[in-house]
Amino acid sequence: MKSLREVKDRLLEREKRRVAVAAAEDRPVLEAVKEAMDLGIAEATLCGDESKIRQIAEEIELDLNRVTVIHEPEPKKAAERAVRLVHDKEAHLVMKGLIGTADFLKAVLNKEYGLRTGKLLSHVAVFDSVKMDRLILMTDAAMIMYPTLEEKIGMINNTIPVCKALEIENPKAAAVCAVEVINPSMQPTIDAGSLAIMSQRGQFKGITVDGPLGLDNALDVDAAKHKGINSPVAGHADVLLMPNIECGNIMWKTLVYMARCEIAGVLMGAAAPVVITSRSDAPETKLNSIALALLIAGSQEEAGHEG
Repeated sequence: MKSLREVKDRLLEREKRRVAVAAAEDRPVLEAVKEAMDLGIAEATLCGDESKIRQIAEEIELDLNRVTVIHEPEPKKAAERAVRLVHDKEAHLVMKGLIGTADFLKAVLNKEYGLRTGKLLSHVAVFDSVKMDRLILMTDAAMIMYPTLEEKIGMINNTIPVCKALEIENPKAAAVCAVEVINPSMQPTIDAGSLAIMSQRGQFKGITVDGPLGLDNALDVDAAKHKGINSPVAGHADVLLMPNIECGNIMWKTLVYMARCEIAGVLMGAAAPVVITSRSDAPETKLNSIALALLIAGSQEEAGHEG
C-alpha cells in the first residue's frame, strides 16, 4: 500500500472489526470512532461514563444505537473492561480514551485479563508523504526512551507485522544515526552495526536491516550514491529505527507540523494492536491510527488462521 487512504479503502473490502474504547468520554476520540463507523470500516464498544458519553454523542451527532455502551464511570475499571473485551475475543483492538497512559497500559499488561505476550511493547508510526513513493514506518516516538540493543531488536521485530499488513514486500529497516560509520564514542552507531551483522547472518526473519545510516541516505537513492554507500537498504528504507525517543518524537512532530504528512500510530507487541493518541493529534491522525490498527488486527487474524 502506498497511502493511508489506501488503508481505509482496503478495509472496506474486509469484514468490519470492533474497537473497544477505554474511558470513552473523550470527544476527539469519539469523533474519530464516529468517522471510522461512518466510513464503514469499524464497529465500536464504548466503555466509560455513559452520561458523559451520551452528552458528547449528542453534540457530535453520534447515534449510540450503532454502538455498544458499557457504563463504567471509573477510568481504570473502564480500561479493564475494554481490555477484557479484546482478551475475550469480543473486540479486535483497544483504544485509549480519557485516561492516563500509565493507567491504561497497566490494564493492557495485566497478567490476568490483559494482552501481555512477553514481547516488548513499542510504538510504530506510519507516515504518508507526497514526497515519497511509499509509506514510511518509524519506531519509536512514544514508548522506549533510550533503547538497548536488545530492545532495538524487539522494536524492529514489532514492525514486521505492520509491514505485512501494509503489504510491503521484503521490507528494509535502517538504523538511523548521525553518521554512517561506527564511532566508538556514539553508542547508536555501535548498536546499528550489530543489527546489520545480525541481519547479514539471518537473525532477522522477514526484514533486512542495515546501519548506521543517515536519514538522507536511508530514504534517498541519490544521497546514498553521493556518499558511496552500497547497501540493499540505503535509499530504499521502509522502516526507520530511531536511536532514542527524542529523535523519534521530534521526527514525528517535524513531519506533522512542518511537512504536513498524514500519520498513524499503533503500539505493537501486545496480543492485539493498541491505539494511544495524543490529545494534540489531529482528528485525521486518530482516524488513521484506528484504520491502521484495524488493518493489522485483520492481517494477524488471517495469519493465525493460516498457521
